[in-house]
Amino acid sequence: MLSRTASSLYWLGRYVERAGNNARGLQVALRMASLTGAGQRDTAWHALLVATGCEPGFRDKGAPLTQENVVRYLAADPENPSSIMSCIEAARRNGRAVRTALTVDMWEAVNETWSQARRSTEATFAPDNLPDFLDWMKQRTVLFNGAYADTMLRGEAWRFVRLGTMLERADNTARVLDTHHHALSDVEEGGALAYLHWQAILRSVSALRAYHHIYRARLDPRRIAEMLLLRHELPRSMVACYARIEETLDGLAAAHGGQRGECHRLAGEIHARLKFSRIEDIMGEGLHQFLTRKIDRSIDLGAEIGAFYLHS
Repeated sequence: MLSRTASSLYWLGRYVERAGNNARGLQVALRMASLTGAGQRDTAWHALLVATGCEPGFRDKGAPLTQENVVRYLAADPENPSSIMSCIEAARRNGRAVRTALTVDMWEAVNETWSQARRSTEATFAPDNLPDFLDWMKQRTVLFNGAYADTMLRGEAWRFVRLGTMLERADNTARVLDTHHHALSDVEEGGALAYLHWQAILRSVSALRAYHHIYRARLDPRRIAEMLLLRHELPRSMVACYARIEETLDGLAAAHGGQRGECHRLAGEIHARLKFSRIEDIMGEGLHQFLTRKIDRSIDLGAEIGAFYLHS
C-alpha cells in the first residue's frame, strides 16, 4: 500500500472519531453549564477547550470565554482544524482520496455526513437546535465505525482506519481524565459539584451506564479512574485502546514481512505499562503526572507511526 493511501485511511479514522468525541464533549459541557453557577460554567467551557486540545487556538482568537464563542469554535469554526465541521470536511477529503479502498457503506456514511453538514446554517448551532446537531453527529460516528467494522476486509486498509480510530480514542480518554484530574485525585467523598464532575467524566466517554454495570455502586473517583484507565471491558478505556493499537501494528508488521520500527516498540511499552499497572500506584504517584506522561507518549507514538508508515 502506498504511504499516502495509508495516511488518508489513518486520518479518516482519526477525524471521524474526533468529530464524535467533540460532539460528546459539547453535550457534557452544556449539561454542566445548565446545572452550575456562572463561575463553574466558565470552568466547564475552559475544561472542554483543554480536553479537545483547542485552548491555545481559541485563546489566540482573543474571543471572550462564553458558551456561544466556545460552541462556535468547537462545532463550526473553519479556522479550527479540530472543529466538528472541519473534521467532517477533512474526513470526507481523505475518504475521497482513497475511495476505492473503502466499502460502499463506509463511503456513503462519510459522504452523506458531509452532504448533510453542508446544509448547516447559523441556526443549526443556536442553543435550541444544538442538542439535535450533537446527537446527529454522534449517530454518524457510530454509523461509520459500524460500517468499517462490519464491511471491510481485515487487510491493510482496515488496519490503518482502525489504528487512527484507536489512537484518537485513547488520546481523548487521557485528555478527558487529565482535564478533570482534580475531581478524581481527592479520594474522599465530594459534594454535589464533585458528583457532577464525576458524571461529566463518564458521560464524555459514554461510560456512565457501564460504570454502574461493572461496579454496582455509587460513583467513586478511584473506580472512575480505574475503569477509564485499566478495565479491558470498556472499549474506550486506555488499556483497551492500546491493546487494539498494539494488535493492529502487529498485524501490519506481519503483512510487511515482519518489519518493525519504533512505533511497534512504543505501542507495546505503553500497553504493557497500562496492563500491569494498579490504580493504587497510579493515584499514589499522582494521576495528573501519570496522564501527562501518557498524553506525551501518545503524541510520540503518532509521530513514530507517521514516520514508519505514512510518510514516503
